[in-house]
Amino acid sequence: MTIARPRRVDEAAAALAEMPDAHLLAGGTDLMVEVNLGHRRPEAIVALRRVEELGAHRVEPDRLELGATVTYTTIERQLADVAPGLAMAARTVGSPQIRNAGTVGGNVGTASPAGDALPWLLALDAEVVLASTAGERVLPLAAFITGPKRTDRRPDELIRCVRVPRVAGPQHTAKVGTRNAMVISVVSLAMIVDTDARRVRVGLGSVGPTPLRPTAAEDLASDALDWGALTCDDDSVTAFAAACAAAASPIDDHRSTADYRRHAVGVLAARCLRRCLDAAPEGAT
Repeated sequence: MTIARPRRVDEAAAALAEMPDAHLLAGGTDLMVEVNLGHRRPEAIVALRRVEELGAHRVEPDRLELGATVTYTTIERQLADVAPGLAMAARTVGSPQIRNAGTVGGNVGTASPAGDALPWLLALDAEVVLASTAGERVLPLAAFITGPKRTDRRPDELIRCVRVPRVAGPQHTAKVGTRNAMVISVVSLAMIVDTDARRVRVGLGSVGPTPLRPTAAEDLASDALDWGALTCDDDSVTAFAAACAAAASPIDDHRSTADYRRHAVGVLAARCLRRCLDAAPEGAT
């Protein structure tokens, strides 16, 4: 096996240009499982842990930039005030050891429909910045993920960072599984009540071939909210939850049935909206 250990992004891109069939390795929480199960036998690896730039994050007034190897531990400990919804999701990922190793870029690059960070990133229209020897390419996350564990990343590209706009307003994430953490989600949901744009933003996970945005449900809730007081009547919350459930396209598998997943989407949608509104300052304007 050939292993490249670059220290800079341009060195990593050069290694991929020379070995386009190489597997990228950061935390290894997905790749090593597949290797141990015999599903992959990589002949070349580009290891990214020494590339300091990829492990950095930057908080700007209008956006958050997360380097590809920023870990879940970093998110939950250092970015909870900046990205509270993402920090909530990070706390449910695996054990502390997994959170110390697992990365944002790995979650995005693996593109599992059950990826814990993906619903929050999708709800906020995150962008994926890809680097290669030819330069950078920027794609919306919704365009980057093309199917279950499939992306638009080219063989000579690596994820440099993920960019997310910063918005005001309460956030919440929730997941359903056999327990609260250390489990692959049966259903997950992220919500941001964006008071800047007066938009309820929602991302759904584990209920389609890719993470989903239930835009019709978002429209319904956004129109129904009293944005001055940040309140919503019960009938509108119920209708919003039903619209989120209708937007899901789940399957039956060994973790759950499609019917249960669809039902759970509605429960989480109503619960998260109520929790966001309950968390809003009294008399919000």
